[in-house]
Amino acid sequence: MIKTSTYKCLALFAGGVLFGSAGLKLLSSKDAKKAYTHAAAAALRMKDSVMETVVTVQENAADILASAKEINERRAEAEEVAEAEAGGSEAAEA
Repeated sequence: MIKTSTYKCLALFAGGVLFGSAGLKLLSSKDAKKAYTHAAAAALRMKDSVMETVVTVQENAADILASAKEINERRAEAEEVAEAEAGGSEAAEA
């Protein structure tokens, strides 16, 4: 005798095969391909937008880095001048 669980398993397998076949037909239809094309186009537009933002952030970061280096150079020059003046006044006192 065949158990009902065996019939149940066979029925589920057959249903899965039918559902899978119908799904493949649906996914390969012209309408589906059109939807995939629109989704891919939207993804490319999003990528372009993100890349523009990345370029802007990189440019701003480069500007900030250049300004920071300039500030540090001015600060180092001011410290050298202050040290030279302090060294000159110490020599005059001696």
